[in-house]
Amino acid sequence: MRLFVTATDTDAGKTFVTAGLVRALRAAGRDAVAMKPIASGFVAGPDGPFNADLVALAAAAQGALPPDDLNVHAFEPAIAPHQAATLAGVAIELAPILAAYARVAARHADVLVEGVGGFAVPLSPTLMQADLMRALKLPLLLVVGVRLGCINHALLSAAAIRAAGLSLVGWVANHVDPSMREAQASIDAIAARIGTPLLANLSHGAGADEFAKLADPLNAMSP
Repeated sequence: MRLFVTATDTDAGKTFVTAGLVRALRAAGRDAVAMKPIASGFVAGPDGPFNADLVALAAAAQGALPPDDLNVHAFEPAIAPHQAATLAGVAIELAPILAAYARVAARHADVLVEGVGGFAVPLSPTLMQADLMRALKLPLLLVVGVRLGCINHALLSAAAIRAAGLSLVGWVANHVDPSMREAQASIDAIAARIGTPLLANLSHGAGADEFAKLADPLNAMSP
């Protein structure tokens, strides 16, 4: 399986879904890893600054990736990556990310690449995240954070993905707000209009069994 995991927005659950899939694949005996090429938002820890997303992905893959392949561009403030890069005096470029992905893909059978923020995120004055997705030539999985506004976010994201000429293999409903009223009605509304399969309806804090069920259809349709 080779897949790019994107989302409708920040905090929709990309890392939760990506790490869950890696754990499910590894539990099934597959050589699965995940990388997050661009990460912003580091906090102080006993061993130095850390990013919670990177920690989760590394743990899911049992530390199989070296840090430089797990993450290429790291920025301390939890802000949009193009602005974080500007403040750091660096430029996000595709070449080092593509090189890291090539190294990982050469060593591991199943590689998931987690994006940053939502789909339509600038990486630099001349690059959008869609440019990275296009360069990697990976199909996309869209994580929809189920909360107020998710119908609009999901349908607009899917439309933008298609307009960019990218392949959307399906979407995941991730219940990030367990108190949301009529959540299933919103999921049904998205499913009727989004034009791509609903591959999983993940409960809040979904467990291993739900991710194992998600892995099956993705294995069948992903290269």
